[in-house]
Amino acid sequence: MKKQIVVAAALCALFSGASFAQTVEGPWLVRARAVHLDSANKDSTGLGLAINNKWMPEFDISYFLNPNVAVELVLTVPQKHTLSAGGAAIGSFKHLPPTLMAQYHFNQVGAGNFKPYVGAGVNYTRFSAVSLPAGVDIKRSSWGPALQVGVDIPLSKQLSLNFDLKKVYIRTDVSAAGTKIGTFKADPILFGVGLGWRF
Repeated sequence: MKKQIVVAAALCALFSGASFAQTVEGPWLVRARAVHLDSANKDSTGLGLAINNKWMPEFDISYFLNPNVAVELVLTVPQKHTLSAGGAAIGSFKHLPPTLMAQYHFNQVGAGNFKPYVGAGVNYTRFSAVSLPAGVDIKRSSWGPALQVGVDIPLSKQLSLNFDLKKVYIRTDVSAAGTKIGTFKADPILFGVGLGWRF
């Protein structure tokens, strides 16, 4: 009888362990998004500087330190923007804005098992391929904070639909003939929709 109890206990432990292993999610999450950039276009130069809004691709990699806390690296390819002054195009440049976020993921909520999250981090933007009128230039790099809210909606065990909203602070000094004349603040809001894969 004791032997049967021991065997039964061992089997229960084995199957409960297997069941637990199936519910544990992997620590990695990768997403691909289509993101719309909506620039604040704040300008202190008096020239009415602005860049165009646009859709762009975004790719991010997240690593979960525990079920609720993750770090996320947000990446894209260099994005070309037209710079205008008073509504007239005066040049262009490219920007590359990798962002590192620390996130808190809430437990599943609602009938759809939605997984909302919030994040905060830092953005570094590098400006390149700058083409502006002679004597006019911009600072080539920018550091700034970034804020984020989003939700993952499970479609299967590993696949999820993602909606994401970020506010990123990106700005650059503008100079003419080597003298700073003001600061241009893009400070965009980024709305993204995409798919995530957890492993």
